[in-house]
Amino acid sequence: MQKTTPFRLTLLVLSLSLAGCAVGPAYQRPSTPEPVAYKSLEGWVPAAPADALERGPWWQLFGDPQLDALAASVEVSNQNVAAAVANYAQARALVQQERAALFPTVSLNLSGDRSGVRGQGASSGYRLNLGGSWEPDVWGRLRAGVTSAQAGAEASAADLASARLAAQGELASNYFTIRALDAQRTLLERTISGYERELQITQNRFNVGIAARTDVLQAQTQLASARSDALTLARQRAQFEHAIAILVGKAASEFTLAPTPEWRVTVPEVPVGVPATLLQRRPDIAAAERDVAAANAEIGIARSAYFPNIGLSGSLGTSGSRVGDLFSLSNAAWSFGLSAAQSIFNAGATRASVAGAEARHQAAVARYRQTVLNAFADVEDQLTATRVLAQQQDLRRQASEAADLVEQQIMNRYRAGQVGYTDVVQAQVTALNARRALVQVQSDRQTVAVALIQSLGGGWHAGAQP
Repeated sequence: MQKTTPFRLTLLVLSLSLAGCAVGPAYQRPSTPEPVAYKSLEGWVPAAPADALERGPWWQLFGDPQLDALAASVEVSNQNVAAAVANYAQARALVQQERAALFPTVSLNLSGDRSGVRGQGASSGYRLNLGGSWEPDVWGRLRAGVTSAQAGAEASAADLASARLAAQGELASNYFTIRALDAQRTLLERTISGYERELQITQNRFNVGIAARTDVLQAQTQLASARSDALTLARQRAQFEHAIAILVGKAASEFTLAPTPEWRVTVPEVPVGVPATLLQRRPDIAAAERDVAAANAEIGIARSAYFPNIGLSGSLGTSGSRVGDLFSLSNAAWSFGLSAAQSIFNAGATRASVAGAEARHQAAVARYRQTVLNAFADVEDQLTATRVLAQQQDLRRQASEAADLVEQQIMNRYRAGQVGYTDVVQAQVTALNARRALVQVQSDRQTVAVALIQSLGGGWHAGAQP
């Protein structure tokens, strides 16, 4: 019978390693419900080109240079985004760490000592040793670890995209809210000026005995309420300005957003593709799917415990009483070893580990499917809001124009002595509320456009790396 040498054992282990007896299940993306079209798209055809979100930052669709500058600063200054960048770097480092386990480990040791007995002199000893060890990936455990780490890194990349998209979307929403508050403040300033004139006219009418004192008191109440509303708007604007400061990484005391002289309302037509493309565009869906892939790889890692761990080790060393002896071949010694270790009894721990990994995979699949369902519902919600708000804006404009005419007619009738001042107050309140409601619905349309872009995943694609 031919003797088996260490070299032949090494070749045997290498052949098994290269054969790659993977014990993990092959990964397949879980199935999800994919509707053919969005229900809320019926009768609504976007005018924008289908690739509009791919040509550059999505916020440029609103045509606001100040928003463009603020949104760009989120990329480098927002601390939540910075944390997500660091998490992604950590995940990539973990991939490199897992890959390193596929290769041999080589170490070099050099030592020296001097010892002796009192009265008998002393002696010196030097040792130089070059050693190495390698665990061949016979059962695919190490490759499964790399696969899991890689999926985790890709999920981290998707989380980074989610953090960036969330911060940019919140910034845009806050910015449009501030512009709407500025527009409402302008309306109130005009209204306050009108109330001041009406108060003066009513005071003059009271002084000559044409009007009752209650008319003057009502005019004063209207004016004071309008001024109070203006202060409320100023407080709300300051809060949103502080929120934007945090999003761009600045202290609230160091950030100021000047009012614009005129608010230009731009609501872009957001291109909406077929529902299936949502699975590639939403970073949260991509992160959930990559988590499923990582969980699938961990099943293979757990199953590999059923098989023995095989290791190779070797060393080459020299020793001597002088440093020069370390480089003499006559003092060299070598060793080579092959080891295999297998757990014989662990009270079902391996079986429990495999069951736990399979359960984690099932949970990840459920979370992925739930994320997909939520994403489709989110798009439907924003599409519905987009259509309804467009219709409401037309109705709010009609209501505002009609309320302005009623206010003017009631004021003329009051000056002619045909109605009381209470009718004037009611007409003024109705007209002001109608104007503010029109401004609010215009702001809501912009905010919903931002939310729709976010629900569609912005300009991100699954598999894209920062």
